[in-house]
Parts: sequence; C-alpha cells; structure tokens
Amino acid sequence: MSVKSAINKAVFIPHDEKMLVAAQVKRRTKKKIPFLATGGQGDYMTFICISVTNKKPSCVSITKVKQFQGSSAFAKRSQWTIDQLRQVNGIDSNKDCPEFDLVFENAFDQWVACSAGEKCTFIQILHHTCQRYSSAQKPDFVNCQSKLLGGNSILHSAADSVTSAVQKASQALNERGERLGRAEERTADMMNSAEQFSVTAQKLAMKHKC
Repeated sequence: MSVKSAINKAVFIPHDEKMLVAAQVKRRTKKKIPFLATGGQGDYMTFICISVTNKKPSCVSITKVKQFQGSSAFAKRSQWTIDQLRQVNGIDSNKDCPEFDLVFENAFDQWVACSAGEKCTFIQILHHTCQRYSSAQKPDFVNCQSKLLGGNSILHSAADSVTSAVQKASQALNERGERLGRAEERTADMMNSAEQFSVTAQKLAMKHKC
C-alpha cells in the first residue's frame, strides 16, 4: 500500500471522507521555534491533503498530516475548510517548479513539494475542487501556469483518454462487424453458387440417363 493510500485509510475513511489528493511537502522557511523545542517527536514527513465528505452537502477540507520517523501512524495537524482558502500562489507561471504558497484566513504557509509534478497535480485538483465545491468567494490562483487552471487539467485529460479509448474500441468493433458482414455475404454467395451448381449437375445427370 502506498503512503497516500495509507493516509486515506487511516485519516479520512474513518470519518466518512475521501481523499482527493495529497502532496508531500516541507517548509521553504524554518519556524522561529525549532520543532523539537515544542515537544515534537523528531524528524517527520508532512503531507497537505484535500478531502471531501461522502455525505451531502459535501464539505471539502485541506488538512496537514504528519508521519513521524519510525512510526507507521499518521497525525492530523491543522485543518481548514475550502472556503477559508484565500489564495494559491504557484510562484512561477512560466515553468514547472515545486514551490507554492497557501493563504488562509488565519494562516500563511510557504511550501516546496517533493517534485514539480506533485505540486502541479495538487494545484490542478485543488483548482478543480474549488470551482466545484466553493460556496463562498473562490480563492485567487496567482502565478500558476495556465495548463494547471484551464481545460487541460489531468481530470479532463483522464476523461478525454477514456473517451478516446471507448471511441477507438467502438470503431474497431464496427470495422470488425463490417468485415464479418462482408464475410457472411461472401459465404452466402458461395453457398448459393454451390446450390445452383448442384441443381445443374443433377439436371445434367438426369438428362444423360434419359
């Protein structure tokens, strides 16, 4: 089981939620107070997760989850509703980069994802989720590449891929059906020719007997 699947199973499923995406991150700037000085448990990994409740009306949350070194357990830390999100800063709209900022009503976090690809996936799904579920004013997405916010998101791409596959399969079946139809027609013609040949042969045989 992957780490993200384990997070979904341990943190969200017990609360009747479904995790939509998770990005492994670390802070770009260090806290003024070291983590160990606050009673922490040493090194840890941080994940920013987006989840939605299964029950209607749907409630979307952005949750900070940590896993401490040497432990298989996950600890839920800060959590915000999607309506508390004010701004998503992609840092650079001209190229892929792993850095991004999240600005909430009462918090501001500067993150760097484990890869640019993971950050891009997270922002794509976050943007799609905001468009679908935000009931209040939608957050601003600034300094984000257009491919992350437009119709070419991975969600649309996945749907397009499925549609394309179905169309290709349908076309293949139609072509196969046409070939089978032509083969059946040829078989019927051959059977008719054979039947006519048999009748003609019988007539010739009867004629020679007479």
